[in-house]
Amino acid sequence: MLAEIQSYIGAFLNEASAILWGVPMLVLLIGTHIFMTFRTKGVQRKIFKAISLTVKSDKESGGDISHFGALAVSMAATVGTGNIIGVGTAITLGGPGAVFWCWMTGVFGIATKYAESLIAVKYREKTSDGTMIGGAMVVLDKVLKMRFLSVFFCLATIAAAFGIGNMTQANSVASLLNENLSIPPYITGIVMAILVGVIIIGGVKSLSKVCTYLVPFMAVFYVIGCIVLLFINYNYVFEAIELILKSAFDTSAVLGGTMGGGMMLAMRYGFARGLFSNESGMGSAPIVSAAAKTNNAVRQALIASSATFWDTVIICALTGVVLVSSVLAYPDINFTDGAVLTSMAFGKMHWMGSIILTIALLTFVFSTILGWSYYSEKTLEYLAGKKAIPYYRIIWVICIFIGSVAQLDLVWAFSDCANALMAIPNLVAVLALSGVVARETQKYLWNNRLDDIDKDLEV
Repeated sequence: MLAEIQSYIGAFLNEASAILWGVPMLVLLIGTHIFMTFRTKGVQRKIFKAISLTVKSDKESGGDISHFGALAVSMAATVGTGNIIGVGTAITLGGPGAVFWCWMTGVFGIATKYAESLIAVKYREKTSDGTMIGGAMVVLDKVLKMRFLSVFFCLATIAAAFGIGNMTQANSVASLLNENLSIPPYITGIVMAILVGVIIIGGVKSLSKVCTYLVPFMAVFYVIGCIVLLFINYNYVFEAIELILKSAFDTSAVLGGTMGGGMMLAMRYGFARGLFSNESGMGSAPIVSAAAKTNNAVRQALIASSATFWDTVIICALTGVVLVSSVLAYPDINFTDGAVLTSMAFGKMHWMGSIILTIALLTFVFSTILGWSYYSEKTLEYLAGKKAIPYYRIIWVICIFIGSVAQLDLVWAFSDCANALMAIPNLVAVLALSGVVARETQKYLWNNRLDDIDKDLEV
């Protein structure tokens, strides 16, 4: 009886996920990306300026954490299994061309990440204890007077966090260590729960401090590892890039009909996995951007947008070229499943590939748990106040252990639905306030006034 109920629930969630992440959602997200690119006059042109601002500090400005601390927490939550397994899934379902379309979501998604972060910082509020709170929930409630959508966003964020940001991530780590090192899942669960508990009890400052060290290490380690693997596959790298570009616009199957399915499938799965990976438009990253010390909202929004650049334009693209070149170099690789493709591709590259994959997944997953803990904590705080936070943290830690030892097929499907439900109210806010984004961008960015202090900004 229980198995039948689970089967029905699973079928319902999978159907709901397919609808929520179907063509209308992809059109809405991609459309917003393109629209905001025009509204900001191509803010992507300033991506290297954004990167340079990351290491600077507006020490006299109000806020809880530094520019880099906010970016580190954002990237901690964003850079995860989607950058590795997700790219593999896109290739198995949509062919090599999916890598190109995944990359394009990063290029255009920079504008949406910039816009949603700008309004989050501009309309942030100071709580009773002096800390900052901001994001789609504040914008929808206090600026657009859409209390229902604000609450809806908060509930969807909390649901998504416990799913994709907690239990499924813990399960991934536990399964990985059990398969590769024979470590029992309950041991992994206990250790992770303790480590995360110690970190989050210190609040956003403790969280940002850990992420400030963890995120650069994991990103640099993985990027260097991918570059080394590309050198190992050097005979096939240019062929792989050519295949990716060709199949992105080709209506015929490639690789002898064994991998791929034409342009439409490449676009569908490339867009879907790219959007899922960089989270541009979901409204998650702006929550931590609102806590940053900054002179004006445009300055912090630029920095926040660089997360999409690193996540998708660099990391996902590198992963895609590594995987496609590996398929060309090793024809016996099984590419019917994204996780299998990724594991076999890295495993073929001597002992180095397996080490890179294992360490990358461990650090990516752990950082995701940390980042999403903050997102859900702030949305819960906005709904119920700070009195709920101690209880929330206890439940968060317990769920890490549960996720490590449980079967979570239903949670994955549920999380996909929650992620889509987060995006809808957030995009409403972005589009409704696109005029504000355009004016602020013109005033501070295109008039070269990034160092000016916005006296109206809550500090």
